[in-house]
Amino acid sequence: MKQFSLLKMLLVGALLCGLISCQSKKGSSGDDGSGFPRSKTLYLAGFQWGDPNSFNPMSDWPAFPVGGNYNLMYEPLLVFNSISGQMEGLLANSPVQTDDAISVMMNPAAKWSDGTPLSSADVRFTFGIGRKFPGATTAYVWDFISDITVDTVSDSASGAKTEKINFLINKKGRNNPLVIMDILQNVRIVPKHSIEAKLEEVGGELSELQKLKFDENPVVSGPYNLHSYSNEKIVLKRRDDYWGNDALYGGKMPKPVYVIHPIYKSNDHFSIALQQGNLDVSATFIPRIWMKAKEGVATWYKKEPFFVPATIPMLQINCTRYPLSEKTIRRAMAYAINYKDIRELAVSGYSPEMLSGLILPFGMEAPYCSTADVQKYGISYDPEKAKEILKRAGYTSVFDADGKLDHMTNAKGEKVPTMYIKSPAGWSDWESMVTIAVKGMRAAGIDVREGFVDAGLYWQCMPVGDFDLVMQKPVPSVTPSKPWSRFDAVMSSRNWKPEGEKMNENQGRYNNPNGKDYNAEVDRLLKLIPTLTDETQKVEAYRKLNVIFMQDMPTLPLAYLPEQFYEFSTKNWTNFPTEDNAYAPPQCLCYGAGTKSLWEIKSVAAE
Repeated sequence: MKQFSLLKMLLVGALLCGLISCQSKKGSSGDDGSGFPRSKTLYLAGFQWGDPNSFNPMSDWPAFPVGGNYNLMYEPLLVFNSISGQMEGLLANSPVQTDDAISVMMNPAAKWSDGTPLSSADVRFTFGIGRKFPGATTAYVWDFISDITVDTVSDSASGAKTEKINFLINKKGRNNPLVIMDILQNVRIVPKHSIEAKLEEVGGELSELQKLKFDENPVVSGPYNLHSYSNEKIVLKRRDDYWGNDALYGGKMPKPVYVIHPIYKSNDHFSIALQQGNLDVSATFIPRIWMKAKEGVATWYKKEPFFVPATIPMLQINCTRYPLSEKTIRRAMAYAINYKDIRELAVSGYSPEMLSGLILPFGMEAPYCSTADVQKYGISYDPEKAKEILKRAGYTSVFDADGKLDHMTNAKGEKVPTMYIKSPAGWSDWESMVTIAVKGMRAAGIDVREGFVDAGLYWQCMPVGDFDLVMQKPVPSVTPSKPWSRFDAVMSSRNWKPEGEKMNENQGRYNNPNGKDYNAEVDRLLKLIPTLTDETQKVEAYRKLNVIFMQDMPTLPLAYLPEQFYEFSTKNWTNFPTEDNAYAPPQCLCYGAGTKSLWEIKSVAAE
């Protein structure tokens, strides 16, 4: 068996060496061997994992860079800067919130790639698709917006006219201005004149429109357009006539003429490509990143935690399954997890020290985190405390002759079912976190085991609650609604449904509104916080909600990790944003406010 493993390792090593050798070859014209000049080409990866299927902005799951918060082809009205905590202008600017609406001023310079002005008509059309078709990706926005109106505003000095778009708050619906702010930076605007014509061609059926690939000269507003694609890479080419060059960047163009997203099959490829300089920016977990520094690989910080912490990976608990339905067992689990080992061993020190609760104790969430509450109600690693809680609740841990946990019994002497943690097989950082958590819980006498599954089964299990515990990272994007949206994703019982039916939030089914232990205060606070404008009141409401979380432990937070891993190589490009050069947030150069970096990076060959 050992000889087979060694042979397997040698074969994998040979394949990787071959890959490095192949990727390192340069073309005679000074390109990278594929016809793209290296000094004019930026390679980034981590967003496309399979064959590109569609570039249709109306599709549910389009390929990079159309789905998600990418701004290279289609753009939102605003972008959110996670470092400053401010909304920044793009297709629109100057967001103003009143009691009834959130308004923005359209950028009159905005144009589509075919020269057509980009106006409020495109905005209303984009959102209107969601109102007309319940299956559209923008359908959800009408829970929060009751209508969209447009005013024409004249500049008092120049007389120039600008469109003011008003997103009316749906007070009879969700009444949530926080989510409307999220929407303004989440939704990419599409061209009415182009999409509407295609919709008519397919008989007005959205499902038929979604089948179109949009892979031949699509009409876009962003700085790049689709050049070519295959199962190996997606190639974008710069639009030299991009409207934002003059309107936003003083006449400058993005430095890379080409942006290429290679499609790798494993994390090893990302690490090797970065070290070789064949990849310039990566958004994947690469362990021990500091060991790559001598090869030109860098991150936002020069030392731990290397990345800006912004999200909380956690073990979501199915609170309807026995014994997880009892908060005593959930609290015992929380005390049994060695968070230091997770920080140092599972995620290579990329996480600061954990504090109990659902609020990040730094950055824009820091004002809402009370260290006094954490000290009074919080939970930290204490296996003896875990054992004490189990004993008081009547649980007995039964060990075999070798001292290994065999099973648990409850106060009635009944055997307690083994609990399993579902997590995607092959996600190395998540696998390590789960393994460490299981080790600690079993040592404390809690019968939990790993349950690594295929990624397809993983994604299917969560909405219907088909799990005991599941590893996940709720609402990972940094948006204006944090930390409210994290609490909502974990604790809201607004759309509570029994296991087997789909839920988009609170997939652990905590706080059943029809149950005898229902805590109405949770939903009251979740509904109240988005409407608060007074910071003192907001702080107090968050404190109350966080205390309830720490007392009930509906999930088990494990670490603090970045919104996305942001690593870059300086072998071919320099002047990436960092802690010491924070002109843009730590986001890949295709994503959110990080896109502005494309105008600032410098080609090593051109210097």
